[in-house]
Amino acid sequence: MTSTPGLSDAEVTRRRRPVPTAIVVLAGLLFTGLAYTALGGGSRARAEDTASSTQIEAGRAMFKTGCSSCHGLNAQGGGQAPSLIGVGAAAVDFQVSTGRMPLARNGPQAERKTPRYTRDEIEALAAYVASLGGGPAIPSADQLAGISDADLAAGGSAFRTNCASCHNFAGKGGALANGKFAPGMSGADARQIYEAMLSGPENMPVFSDNQLTPEAKAQIIRYIEHLEAQKDPGGFALGRVGPVPETVVAFLVGIIGCVIFALWIGART
Repeated sequence: MTSTPGLSDAEVTRRRRPVPTAIVVLAGLLFTGLAYTALGGGSRARAEDTASSTQIEAGRAMFKTGCSSCHGLNAQGGGQAPSLIGVGAAAVDFQVSTGRMPLARNGPQAERKTPRYTRDEIEALAAYVASLGGGPAIPSADQLAGISDADLAAGGSAFRTNCASCHNFAGKGGALANGKFAPGMSGADARQIYEAMLSGPENMPVFSDNQLTPEAKAQIIRYIEHLEAQKDPGGFALGRVGPVPETVVAFLVGIIGCVIFALWIGART
């Protein structure tokens, strides 16, 4: 055997020994995994990106047709409407799904009406506005899933502390200054109530997760749902807006009853 200058026969033998089989197999598996990730996983990621991009483009087209006349071609806002850059998907979903937008007519504030867009169209509009940057996202299914198990008593306490001063202790709404009002909560679903707390529509303040945790939001929503499901075993609810209408009804009934009784006595006499 020919010796290599400067190397012993043992070192030459080690250098000429074939690469161990285990290393070859490991390298093959690693190469296969990387190739699968690049081809298979990358294809799925591209498909997701394409779907998202398609949704955003659809939202952009609807925005230019139905919203840009007030909010500007690039959602920058103008004299008639505010900028939508940075408001997020939750604000768009709330305003459009409750029918407040597109605005029917100018007034102190937008009123709830039948939505103009379908659910898919609303999600596309929200995706487009969200692509402009910033703002809270639409609540996920996981965020809404725990509402049915939320603490009802804690929700009542949080509602009376943060919401009842405007929306009434029974969630029926109330008047504010300059023709504005806090709307009643009947008819709003859990997602819309959650979005209202995240985005602060109209005169409502924003309740971020630092002010009201997701757990507290779920508790408040459960309490509101409990209020809507309550019955009125005592008779007429009279709007559940407190003692004023109850006193007015009692006064009118009493006065009318007294007048009728007095007329009856006069007729008998």
